[in-house]
Amino acid sequence: MFSERELKGLDRGYFNIIMANDYDLTLMSKNTGHYWYLYNPEYPEEGTVIIFHRHNGQLPYHLHSKSSTLSRAVKQIKAHDAFQLNGRRPVRR
Repeated sequence: MFSERELKGLDRGYFNIIMANDYDLTLMSKNTGHYWYLYNPEYPEEGTVIIFHRHNGQLPYHLHSKSSTLSRAVKQIKAHDAFQLNGRRPVRR
């Protein structure tokens, strides 16, 4: 379950928040326009976040990855955006 504190802590400068509740979160990256659906079923264990992704509002979602926390999921999304904005090449840090 996403906590109220986690949801309030989302970077609204980076994301448009389409929908948010205890178990579901839909975001749009302002940098790439990609959509992200994060689902926290708390199964098989608490803290599992399943990350789905689509490139625009017309395409279906596909499974992107899983994460243990919302903050780690957001880091994955931002890393994916950096990859996209770098011509789909790895970003050297």
